[in-house]
Amino acid sequence: MSTQSPLSDRVAVITGASAGIGQAIALDLASKGARIVLNARRAERIDELAQRLTDQFGMVKTNQGMRPRAVCVPGDASDDSTIDAMLDASQDHFGISADLIVANAGRGLDGSVMTSDTNQWESMLKTNILGVARLIRKAGTQLLELQANRDWQDHPADLVILGSTVGRHISPFSSMYGSTKFAVNSLAEAARRELGPSGIRVSLIEPAIVKSEFQEMAGYNPKSFGQIMDKFGPVLTPKDIARSIGFIVTQPASVHLCDVVIRPTRQDYP
Repeated sequence: MSTQSPLSDRVAVITGASAGIGQAIALDLASKGARIVLNARRAERIDELAQRLTDQFGMVKTNQGMRPRAVCVPGDASDDSTIDAMLDASQDHFGISADLIVANAGRGLDGSVMTSDTNQWESMLKTNILGVARLIRKAGTQLLELQANRDWQDHPADLVILGSTVGRHISPFSSMYGSTKFAVNSLAEAARRELGPSGIRVSLIEPAIVKSEFQEMAGYNPKSFGQIMDKFGPVLTPKDIARSIGFIVTQPASVHLCDVVIRPTRQDYP
């Protein structure tokens, strides 16, 4: 007898899904039966991923007939219009509201308060803090309405927020980036306390070193950072983070893993 996939009745919205952790999350959740709304700035990347998800995991049945497993909403995840479009896409494409929101989009920045490029501060603050806060606000409002009209114990609802170990243990070498993740830590905990009583789980995931294109985009020195990865290696992969998130969101609705710190075994700091 076949068993239903654990996420077959849920839609996941994933920001920053064009590569790295976001892409790995999309693949993992789709493998568990989820329908996916993909967001990233690079439209061609998420178009390719959407086709891959449908090819690999199949079409999905909706009230409008069979549909591709993933739909794309390209754009800046910190813009209100993009967030609205992501949430609307679930209803428009799949006929149901998304109840699994992953705030993954973010960017790094090499250097401290004293040494980092000040021209990049505002852009990073917008993406890493304001974008997350806006998504929590809009998605949280939708989830509150959704949970008010159904038995929450039978229907999990999740907000998963990507933080960082440097948002818990600051590093002087990336303190501007770390400060944004400290803010994300606070936003996640405050949202958990506010939304949890309504049956909405808010989970903060704080990875340490994950090998992806993140380091290059943040401007980290490849030689020195490569030495750090060698010291702590083997470092984490995007699949490690995605696998942990997949475990969290497939728990019974009454079980809430709030804060998860994930490090390579040999990484002692931060």
